[in-house]
Amino acid sequence: MAKSNIVLIGMPGAGKSTLGVVLAKIANLGFLDADLVIQQQCGATLQTLIDEKGPEKFIELEGEVLSGIDVEGCVIATGGSAVYSQTAIERLREHGVVVYLEIAYESLVERLGDLRERGVVMRGNAGAGGGLRALFDERRPLYESAADVVVNVDGLTITDAARKVAAAVAATNA
Repeated sequence: MAKSNIVLIGMPGAGKSTLGVVLAKIANLGFLDADLVIQQQCGATLQTLIDEKGPEKFIELEGEVLSGIDVEGCVIATGGSAVYSQTAIERLREHGVVVYLEIAYESLVERLGDLRERGVVMRGNAGAGGGLRALFDERRPLYESAADVVVNVDGLTITDAARKVAAAVAATNA
């Protein structure tokens, strides 16, 4: 049975939200931004939630919200830290193909500004001053193991990347 959702995972700045909107149009699906769902349910920005609760409690909260998402026929753009909740990823996988938007570290450096203004969970080496490189190195194996499909979107326009994801998902659902 084909899964009706496409779940996008990947680093902050990989294009999950932007590509997700274009992908939804191409695939004639709805679009849901999980970060916005968290903000709406909690009445605060991601960064405020991270600052007030701390990284670990935020990850628990994010996992609860993601586990509660119950939609069909949607592209779901998750937050970059979604992979810290195995329960949430398993729940999303039940009704969706999980796609890791792979992008080179150098491209992320070009795309991202201040991570602390983006609501990015920084823990472990990344939070201890290791920054983006440590975050990238920590999360990459988590994304790879959580994904049903890995799509390298490095150097592609948003539209070309969305088409590449659509084709990869179609091949998976065939």
